[in-house]
Amino acid sequence: MTLTEQMFESDKLNAVAVLVPLPVPAPYDYLVPEGMSLSRGDVVEVPLGSRHIMGIVWGPGRGDVDAAKLKSVAGVLSDTALPGVLCDFLAWLADYTLSQPGMVMGLALRSAAVFDAPKMRTLLRPGGTLPQRMTDARQRVMDVANDGFARTPGNLAKEAGVGTGVVKGLVETGTLLTTEVPEDAPFGTPDPDHPGPELSPDQAAVASELTASIKQQAYSATLIDGVTGSGKTEVYFEAVAEALRHDKQVLILVPEIALTIQFLDRFEARFGCRPAEWHSDLSHKERRRVWRGIANGEAKVVVGARSALFLPFPDLGLIVVDEEHEKAFKQEDGVIYHGRDMAVVRAHLGDFPVVLATATPSLETLQNVELGRFARLHLGSRHGQAVMPEVAALDLRQDKLPPGEWLSGPLIAAVDETLARGEQSLLFLNRRGYAPLTVCNACGHRMMSPESSTWLVEHRYLDRLIDHVTGFWMPKPKLCPACAAEDTLAPCGPGVERVAEEVQSRWPKARLAVMSSDVINSPAEAEELINAMASGAIDILIGTQMVAKGHNFPGLTLVGVVDADLGLKGGDLRAAERTYQLLQQVAGRAGRAEKPGRVLVQTRQPDNPVIEALIHQDRDAFIKAELSAREDAHMPPYARLAAVVLSSLDGPLVEEIASALAYAAPNGKGVDVWGPSPAPYAIVRGRHRHRFLVRADRNVNIQAFLQAWITKIAIPGKVRLKVDIDPYSFL
Repeated sequence: MTLTEQMFESDKLNAVAVLVPLPVPAPYDYLVPEGMSLSRGDVVEVPLGSRHIMGIVWGPGRGDVDAAKLKSVAGVLSDTALPGVLCDFLAWLADYTLSQPGMVMGLALRSAAVFDAPKMRTLLRPGGTLPQRMTDARQRVMDVANDGFARTPGNLAKEAGVGTGVVKGLVETGTLLTTEVPEDAPFGTPDPDHPGPELSPDQAAVASELTASIKQQAYSATLIDGVTGSGKTEVYFEAVAEALRHDKQVLILVPEIALTIQFLDRFEARFGCRPAEWHSDLSHKERRRVWRGIANGEAKVVVGARSALFLPFPDLGLIVVDEEHEKAFKQEDGVIYHGRDMAVVRAHLGDFPVVLATATPSLETLQNVELGRFARLHLGSRHGQAVMPEVAALDLRQDKLPPGEWLSGPLIAAVDETLARGEQSLLFLNRRGYAPLTVCNACGHRMMSPESSTWLVEHRYLDRLIDHVTGFWMPKPKLCPACAAEDTLAPCGPGVERVAEEVQSRWPKARLAVMSSDVINSPAEAEELINAMASGAIDILIGTQMVAKGHNFPGLTLVGVVDADLGLKGGDLRAAERTYQLLQQVAGRAGRAEKPGRVLVQTRQPDNPVIEALIHQDRDAFIKAELSAREDAHMPPYARLAAVVLSSLDGPLVEEIASALAYAAPNGKGVDVWGPSPAPYAIVRGRHRHRFLVRADRNVNIQAFLQAWITKIAIPGKVRLKVDIDPYSFL
């Protein structure tokens, strides 16, 4: 019997277990007041110490505390309860990630403010008898009001060109009737049969298979594996439409909500209205509106970031994970989880389909396809007249760059040709700011973040040095802090701002823009830039990975990769996979309309398997080689990984605890424990960091191993221990 099936009526029980959104390992028991009836998922207020706090009824009382010592539930906060399947999901996530259940519960319910009733506003409409004295001003008001549209008193007065006193008088005479309505705007209802774009035969075939899985209304996992520009979005929109026909709610997960402007337009064109949105940039009022709209079933389709998985859908019938390969789906702080993987779990627990879509599938997803856990539907060509771009390598060992310049002769010539044809170019460099490192030419001092082992990145647009790990920033000093020499701090290496400086100098009449998270600070700014690029108002776009997020720029025919080798450096397990995915996605921005595209890749490693696969457009060969190397090394997806990171302001103490933990590591068959060693970022905000990596065979319960291991040592309060199951970052 699942937890969802363990429903109960609390009037038959003396106590219930209540989980509170705090770092607690288990729910607390509370007495149920006489006459109160509670069920699993109910939101209640309970006393905790000297205060009252929100909590979720988790089940019957555990009975491990004498009833005489229990406090009572203070009250029910809302008639909206968390669905039972969401509670199951939260419990599963806590077990999988070895997180405190209370912290996981906080992902679903951060604040009781979502239960606040919406503010009401007064609307006026005609409906009473006319007053005995009808003035010209009153007549103008009635002429406006008689069109049948309800208006606020202020708007009615403004449209009629009268003072608010005239409107108030008509209300007092009963000529205008008042209606109180919620201030929140209603959600549009997506129309599954709204005319959409005509699908190609290949698209229609894939869409037919997807809709068949929706009709079964049972769990299934399907990968839509389609080249860039093949119309994956239009295809899975048909699955969305089928779910809507069955009166189900739909969740579409996207890696970065700020970059979905074109997606939202396409959704509106297909379904006649925009979906609800869920992301961190929403105002408090809008978050409450969306949360309640989802809970009461009014919001039928939600497009959101990974946190949307924890919304209270009462009748969720489909999850789509767009760009499933994106590392942005990995939550690195607090409760650490991967949004793509948890979407699959959420669908499995809810017994409905999940669809993953991408042009560059993750190796984990491809392995699940190989094992038969996921179905795979393929779109091998671009939609309409568009064809895949030609890709060529520019060997920087041959075409050497002049000092202080970052664009080679062949790339410069290609930009010249593109500008002459009135077409657009994209120059890609996945490095923010002006320069990644600032060094003193007099003494060699490197500008580092205080109390951290990370470099300060120069940002000339902001006139700052910034630590991208901690967020610390400072103005660039005139004097070297080590030797006090003046004006000797020099940038090393290029960032997008430095490339933009070179572009501006070489093509002063070209209209250029920079797209990176340092200059795009809101969804509105992203929308403005994307629209400008799509309309042809930009000639040359210089960008980081933000430009690779599925944008469709019809006039973009040239993509130049400034440094294709950048992501291949370091000892990251997924470096080759991520670099290939990123470069392939960037390359896919070129030639998405009628005009053919061209991609030029600057590299000093043209024989690297990643670069060769990109040039020859042979993804399958790269994947086969990468999977073979992973299998030989007994690494994911053929094994499991977990990272255990200890950190403390006290360096000797964290080293001592790390040594003790290493000594206590159990000898488990099929398990390797590596470390401890200083983390690549050994000091962050003054905290010294030591890391273990645990590798386990697929048949090993890595959570049970970790639980048995880390509980052997009493971790002092001054030391934090973080566990990351299936780590994506190794810093």
